[in-house]
Order: sequence, then structure tokens, then C-alpha cells
Amino acid sequence: MPSALSFPGVYIDEVPSGVRTIVGVPTAICAFIGRTVTGPVDTPVVLNSFSDFERSHGGLAMNYPVSYAIRDFFLNGGGQAIIVRLYQAPVVSPPNPDGTAKILVTNTANPAGNLTFQAAYQGTWANANSGALAINIIAGDPTLVTTLGFAPGTEIFDIVVKYQGNAVERFRNLTFTDTIRRVDRILAGSSSYIRYTGTVPDPGSVPSALLANYGLLSGSPIGPTNFGVTAAGTDSRALTSSIDFIGDGNLKTGLKALEKVDLFNLLCIPPDVQDTNSANSNLPGSTISDAVAYCVTRRAVMIVDPPTNWTTTATVTLNLAAPGVNGVGARNAAIYWPRILETDPLRGNQLGTFVACGVVAGEIASTDSRRGIFKAPAGIDSGLVGVRGLSVSNGVPLILTDADSGALNPLGVNVLRIFPVIGPVIWGARTMRGADQLADDYKYLPVRRLVLFIEESLNRGTKFAVFEPNDEPLWSQLRLNVGAFMQNLFRQGAFQGQSQSAAYFVKCDKETTTQNDINLGVVNIVVGFAPLKPAEFVVIKIQQIAGTVAS
Repeated sequence: MPSALSFPGVYIDEVPSGVRTIVGVPTAICAFIGRTVTGPVDTPVVLNSFSDFERSHGGLAMNYPVSYAIRDFFLNGGGQAIIVRLYQAPVVSPPNPDGTAKILVTNTANPAGNLTFQAAYQGTWANANSGALAINIIAGDPTLVTTLGFAPGTEIFDIVVKYQGNAVERFRNLTFTDTIRRVDRILAGSSSYIRYTGTVPDPGSVPSALLANYGLLSGSPIGPTNFGVTAAGTDSRALTSSIDFIGDGNLKTGLKALEKVDLFNLLCIPPDVQDTNSANSNLPGSTISDAVAYCVTRRAVMIVDPPTNWTTTATVTLNLAAPGVNGVGARNAAIYWPRILETDPLRGNQLGTFVACGVVAGEIASTDSRRGIFKAPAGIDSGLVGVRGLSVSNGVPLILTDADSGALNPLGVNVLRIFPVIGPVIWGARTMRGADQLADDYKYLPVRRLVLFIEESLNRGTKFAVFEPNDEPLWSQLRLNVGAFMQNLFRQGAFQGQSQSAAYFVKCDKETTTQNDINLGVVNIVVGFAPLKPAEFVVIKIQQIAGTVAS
């Protein structure tokens, strides 16, 4: 009510409705972890297309399987991905601890005119012999000095960065003096390719010698002919231990760099090498189990690629423990077997064997957008784009039968199948806790993902209740807002039941929150729902109608 009623008359006060709409979180943001050609290390980068990946991380590379997985994700309908580049410095001679190429634009007439740059990121992509990176320095227009507000006599210049022959960046009106256009600060904040690491003069000085020796005062550009690398960049060594992938939680490196992002729903960690005949094409040590444990904390699901010793249905059944995932955490993981055959544009479109996590993640994202998170990402509509066959070793096709599927499905292993006319599809929708013998509540992947979606959405959507008075008005708001969210899902067909009461309930009152809970500062909301489970087995009973018999 108004703070003071001082005169007779009408007072108007706006009263909040108590409605706080709970918005469902995105369901198919897929995080990828692995080595790439270039890009920031241990820094999550959001990708909305494969073109984004090509610009930020160098695109496809034969030695980096994660690049193929990202291509498959977008090819199969994926919408948004997150890439975390991993890098472990190799031992090289002479040593180059940070792995970035050091670039010297030289002036043969006077070494005082040399300018020192370095590549923005680690890798051989910027080395002189790669022909990928070039720098042009061009004199600026001296008449703009006053217009820009710089001190009289300040020399300004432009830098043009070329990558693979194309001009990709241009920075205008840079200076060496302490202005808002100081070269080292502009490049550090804006360039995706280079940094300036040379000497920056004291504020107020004018390094005319640097520019005059280049002839920049007369407008002559310095091109890539004077470009050289004084310290070669180095690519990451092979990743051979679990810590190389998982990283450090305190430093936010490796997989733990995902702490820097707000949300992801799916996780793919392809092996470090593509060769499926090599033991290195398996993830090392406890990588998978550690990654699944992290997914549990982030309400995400890991798509697990099978180990190389799964060569036949029989070896799968004998080596089920190979991925190292067990316990209730296995609810947040799903494994798909076998690996897939695809054409490799970097090898003349020859067929190669690749892990399937990328195509599976893409199909999950596509199913979410077409049907909803409650629909199992499997069946004849779950066609896999780009897949030319199935394989367990390099170039050897594999055909799976109903008997193979029947042996693995009860064990919680999802198979990929190829059917005539239909083509390659996903033919399983179970979590790694989906073995019949376990009888787990979260046997099916769509049920588990729906629960994670509801949990994350309600976790974010009910934060308004924190520190509110813990009594019936708050409980009523919670019932209203959570109920509206669940009703929306019911209308989309996410639950069993023909009526609201049969499909879900939301309870928040003095029965769920006792006086002791109130004294402890706790409010309890109980949400229940009847999940839809996929029809794995369609049973058709056929009976002959007997002729009428007189009696």
C-alpha cells in the first residue's frame, strides 16, 4: 500500500501478479573437447555452424578427430556447439615454451626499424613455411592525427593481416604512443591472428625512427617480403593421459574449462587419434568415467564412443566394463556401437573409419527440434547424414543383424544399423544404466534427458524464491509457476496420461514444508510426472477368424 495516507482521496498502488514464467533451457548444446589446428587453449568457444569452427579453429585436420566430429554434428542437424581446444606443449629444440610463432617484420637498412609480433595462438599454422599468415604494415594518413585527438607529430599506421592468402583483418590508425589506438592493446583485444610483443615507447614519445626506416612517412607499405619467423610455433603433443583431457578444476583447463560456460547438455570427447587399429584411438585411463562424473554435476549426458576391442557382438558382451562407466552415474551416459565409415575430403574422399559421437549428437539435436526432448533419438526417422557404412576397423564394412541388436540392446548398448531403402540409423535409445538386469528408473535416454531438462529449468526458474518469506504466499507462487511450466510440457505431449492429474503434480504446502523446515530456511517443492517411454518392442498378434460353427 502507499507509504503514507495523508489526504482524503483515492490512492493507487500496483500489486505484482506473482507470475514468474519459467522458461525451459536449451536441450542440445553439445560440448566438444580435443586438439585443433588453432584457436584459444582451454577457452570454450561457441559455434553456430561449421564455418564458425573453420574461422576460429582452422577447420578439418587429419590428425585431429574432434574436427570431424564437429563437422558431423552440424551436418546432422546440430544447432549450437562449444569447442574447448586442448594443448600440451611438446619437447622441441630449441625450446619454445608457449608454442606460439614469433614473427619479426624486418628492416634490412636499419634494425631499429624491426617490429616484433607473435601468433595469437599456439601451433604451426602461423609458421613461415606454412604460407598461412602474412602481415602488411601501411602508413596512415597524417592529416587524421588531429582529427583523432592525438598529439601533433604522432605517427599512425594500419596493419593488414592475411591468412591463407586472404585479407582477414585490418586495423586502422594504430600508434606506438599511449593512445586509445596503441598497437599492442588493439591487437590483444581485437585480433584473432596476431599480437604485438615488441617495445612500446614511453607515453608521449614519437618513435619516428621505426616508421621512417620503413618509408611509412611517404606511404610505402611493408609487405610479407620482409616477414620472417624467429621462433617456430609448435603443435600439441599427443594426449596420452586422462589429465590431458580432464584438466584442472582450479585452473579451469581441459574439460573443466566448461566451468566457464553457463550451460551444455551433451558432451563428446573423441579419441586423440583417428586410426582405429591403434590403442591410442581409445581415450586413456579414467577419461570417460571422470567425464561422466562431471556430466552428472552439470546435468548433461556424455555420448561415449566404444573401445577398439569391441570388434564383434561377442567381444562387446565380454568387454562391457571397458569404458569404465558404472554405478548410478551411468544414467548420464549413452554408448553407440560400432564406428562409422565416412568419406574424408582431406584424403581424396576415401572412406575412413570415424567415431560416431558427432553424428549421434547431431541427430539428438535434430530430434529435439523436430519432436521434443521426450522423443527417443532413434528409429527409421533418425537417418545419419554422411554415413556410408559401419566398421570396427579401418575400411572393413560391418553389417549388423537383428540377432546382434537383440544381444546388445538388453545390455544397454545402442547399435547403429543400416536397413535397405532406409539407410543408416540409430537403433537404440538406452543409457549405460539401461541393462534389463539393472531395472533402473533411467533405463531410457529420453526419460533421463527429460528429467535433466526439468531439473535445470526449475533450478533456474525458481531462484526468485530465495530469501522470500517462507509461507503460504510464496508456496502459492511456486505452485502456480512450476505448475504452468509442467502444464506446458503436458500440452506438448511430454507425459503419459490423458488428463493433467494423471500426467503430473506439483505440491508445495504445509505438508511438504513443515515448521521445522521453515525454521531451517527450507521450502520443499515436490514435482512428479509420468514419463513417456519409447516403444522398443511392437508386438502384433494375428489370429484367424474361425468360420461360424452351428451349435
